[in-house]
Amino acid sequence: MSERRDAILKASATAIAQRGIRGLRVNDVAEVAGVSPGLLYYHFKDRIGLLEAALNYINDRARDYRSEGEGSADSARDRLTRSLLGEIQDRPEVVENSLAWNELRASAVYEEALREPLARTTAAWVAEIADAITQAQATGEISPSLDPRRTAVTMTALVEGLSGRWLCKEISTEDARSHLLGAIDVVMSEPPNRTTDNPVTTRTKEKR
Repeated sequence: MSERRDAILKASATAIAQRGIRGLRVNDVAEVAGVSPGLLYYHFKDRIGLLEAALNYINDRARDYRSEGEGSADSARDRLTRSLLGEIQDRPEVVENSLAWNELRASAVYEEALREPLARTTAAWVAEIADAITQAQATGEISPSLDPRRTAVTMTALVEGLSGRWLCKEISTEDARSHLLGAIDVVMSEPPNRTTDNPVTTRTKEKR
């Protein structure tokens, strides 16, 4: 990635985090990045193209800090836990990333053009977590009965929900991480014989 393109994407992520999508003005982003508006349009064509590229930038940056501190002696489950907890930290770049991601997620409800790039970026995150779950299953640290992808969807959705409450100061960083750790312990320790039946249906069958 060129330095100018990287500067534009960093400025875009900051602008989205600070002012939201409605406050994202191409001229302001260009000014912060130190480039002309024309160069910005050259790289990204239009506003949606810029937002899509910003999503990828945010995802790449998150992947970098989620893997920080990994060591060769870490277990597969430790790496998975660190990756999930990495999304909730009191570091400026993590907070900015989380603010921008939550804003893009909320905006996609109303801006249809954002849905496909957001879905694609989310799928990449889900695939990363699913792969980590598979590795932990291979070492016997997580129940083999879990479906890696379904579990990854659940866990990433939980991270997003906790992140939203954390960013709103509804819960502290410590509490958000504690809730996430508790959920990891519960979900990842699923008994092998657990069924996916609707609990109401299951109880009805038992009564019969």
